[in-house]
Amino acid sequence: MTTRVLICDDQSLVRSGFRMIIEARAGLEVAGEAEDGRQAIALARDTDPDVILMDVRMPNLDGIEATGQIVASGSRARILVLTTYDADEYVYAAIQAGASGFLLKDAQPAQLVEAIQVIAAGDALLAPSVTRRLLAQFAQALPAKQTTTPPALSELTARETEVLRLLANGLSNAELAQRLFVSEATVKSHVSSLLRKLGLRDRVQAVILAYEAGLVTPGPQPGDPV
Repeated sequence: MTTRVLICDDQSLVRSGFRMIIEARAGLEVAGEAEDGRQAIALARDTDPDVILMDVRMPNLDGIEATGQIVASGSRARILVLTTYDADEYVYAAIQAGASGFLLKDAQPAQLVEAIQVIAAGDALLAPSVTRRLLAQFAQALPAKQTTTPPALSELTARETEVLRLLANGLSNAELAQRLFVSEATVKSHVSSLLRKLGLRDRVQAVILAYEAGLVTPGPQPGDPV
């Protein structure tokens, strides 16, 4: 099965570099290239890609607005935000807009390929420290907002609620499996079930919901970079 990737970046050299990496790997192909957000929206509609590599800072229409419009259109494409700094404030806005993760522009070719495959498989690409920074951003953005519990949370089993809390703290499937003494396949089953019950696109949305419902508390965790 071939994963089709739409490349969106205003720098032609960056697009060419990504194209070379993608076309050199079996199972990946380039669906098209866009140099701004407006082109990204049009090509997402016309080419129906599996994954979109979305630069944030582009002319005419930036990657955040483009991401929001593509997600709102009902596109099945998963969006991977490209950024220069992992602490880029735009990452937070892009995640809120519906992106499934982010990747640094200086990532190695193998990391880009892996990121595309992870996103295409329906998983979120967020390192634990990044997840916690996003939670901290929520704490700052919504300081006076009381947590609200979505009615659908009551449909989760005790184990699914536990899985939601742990994945919202940035644990990978492997770490979840180790923590819960179950197989990764079982973890994936729990994650798929809770996402379906809560009507969420992916793990990123689960992180947001878990914070808003008060299941997790933002703040530094052991092992986080200072």
